[in-house]
Amino acid sequence: MRRLTVLLAVVVAIPGVVACMVPALGQADGEAVFVDKIPSGYRDWSVISVAHEEGNLKSLGAVLGNDVAIKAYREGTLPFPDGAIIAALHWRHVPSEENNKIFGRSQSFVAGAPTNVQFMVKDSKKYASTGGWGFGHFNGRDDKPAAKAALKSCFPCHQANKAHDLVFTRYSP
Repeated sequence: MRRLTVLLAVVVAIPGVVACMVPALGQADGEAVFVDKIPSGYRDWSVISVAHEEGNLKSLGAVLGNDVAIKAYREGTLPFPDGAIIAALHWRHVPSEENNKIFGRSQSFVAGAPTNVQFMVKDSKKYASTGGWGFGHFNGRDDKPAAKAALKSCFPCHQANKAHDLVFTRYSP
């Protein structure tokens, strides 16, 4: 009877151990897999939407998508198919003195210095450990990726939006 109890405990424990190990697949030293190269031609992609963030960020953003992402957005395809890439370009917003002179008051803001460009790359096999998405962050318009420590918050934050395949931006036709 005791052997049967031990055997049952082992059989029950194995799936739990395997389940704990699955998120680690595709990770190096327990770290998620990140995008380390800027996809070529991203500045020629189509606009998905624009963004404005206040608070400490004071940011203007343009969210772009490659052809695969744009097709998925337009057709309402979820989850996004492999090959979809979403880029978010961010700038500080600054007042436009030229425009404000014409308006007669301070109301116009334009893109100032670039702060970063971020990418989400859909590859359900390569990035299985992060919901099928690879995350990239490049400061300014530099082609060097941000430190991996800075990217560790990407997947946990995006997990809050599982209903939309981890993507926050909605298509603005």
